[in-house]
Amino acid sequence: MCKSDLTCRPMGFSIDNIRADFPILHRQVNGKPLVYFDNAATSQKPQQVIDALVHYYSHQNANIHRGVHALSQEATDAYEAARDLIQSFFNAKHREEIILTSGTTHSINLVAHGYRSLLSQGDEIIVGQAEHHSNIVPWQMACDLTGAILRVLPMDQNGQLKLDDFQNLLNTKTKLVVVNQVSNALGTINPIKTIIDLAHKQGARVLIDGAQASSHIKVDVHALDVDYYTTSAHKMCGPTGVGMLYGKKELLEALPAYQGGGEMIKEVYFEGTTYAGLPHKFEAGTPNIAGGIAFGAAIKYLNSIGLDAIAKHEDELLQYATAGLKDIDDLIIYGDVPDKTAVISFNINGLHPYDVGTLLDQMGIAVRTGQHCAQPVMDFYGIPGTVRASFAFYNTKEEIDLLISGVRRAVSMLL
Repeated sequence: MCKSDLTCRPMGFSIDNIRADFPILHRQVNGKPLVYFDNAATSQKPQQVIDALVHYYSHQNANIHRGVHALSQEATDAYEAARDLIQSFFNAKHREEIILTSGTTHSINLVAHGYRSLLSQGDEIIVGQAEHHSNIVPWQMACDLTGAILRVLPMDQNGQLKLDDFQNLLNTKTKLVVVNQVSNALGTINPIKTIIDLAHKQGARVLIDGAQASSHIKVDVHALDVDYYTTSAHKMCGPTGVGMLYGKKELLEALPAYQGGGEMIKEVYFEGTTYAGLPHKFEAGTPNIAGGIAFGAAIKYLNSIGLDAIAKHEDELLQYATAGLKDIDDLIIYGDVPDKTAVISFNINGLHPYDVGTLLDQMGIAVRTGQHCAQPVMDFYGIPGTVRASFAFYNTKEEIDLLISGVRRAVSMLL
């Protein structure tokens, strides 16, 4: 794999070699070879990431930042090397701008909690209509506590945000704009650079939920000029329970501490406490050390393949699957637009998505059904949910053929 912690040359795209790296892809479900199309919920893990977890617990297990003994120093070095990999991957200007969290939800809540002390009654936050609940509820809580007002940026029938409406919503009271880069429910890609630039002209800050984007699209936080960016390792072939908050240094310094405890302090007296500098100010307690190290291993793995190669393969899968599914009578695709990641959210007229998903599971095909933690999207379309097939770079056209034939079979059984 990679000889350097910070740079990796793409190894070329070989689907057979890639699939060999993922042990779970070789198992069976209900007597059938597993076809895993639930990548938007969580990606599978290559052996290199699994090995990083095992290696830490087998050879380096110790708490970090606090010990002078060899194991602690080795663990600290490995953990902080992962931070450097993440900084490089997202092109953050300073390593202390990378806060390691438990995931996107934790990252968003950290910023939302901080804004409770920055918002005043009558201030406004703009939130996209197609957001995951994790990028809605924390802002509702902040508004409830401060008297700020939550404004909704609507989407059109194709699942795309209405930029004309956005410009009308922006005003001098707008303090923050929060949108996803990619809709988890539909796969549509939002024009976040345009949104960021328009918000900044009005003096507003922008937080981007990048959980569905960061393993599919090259993200350069410096070029975007984004104020806050969040993601989760488990969407990027990394482990669960670890993620990232990027924030501009001066903005993170202006936020109050989120949690109190060890590591995030400089000095503690009963009369008062002073906090540590970034990034430790927001990393109270013992972190998910193994997860952080394995997050770094996942970054190395993605770099070794190359995001351009990943995007090209996934787009081919998307186009192939879209064409095949559209040949099925009474099948409706939501968010069927050119600018999207490899996600197809669909229904069959007259069938409940849960029933379709259950039958596909019997065929060894894993898809997601329901509202996808995006109830406002489903309410917009007036549906109970969708069947969501989401593809990754380790998926194949042969697997998509099985999905298409599986949907046809489900239709014949249920109608």
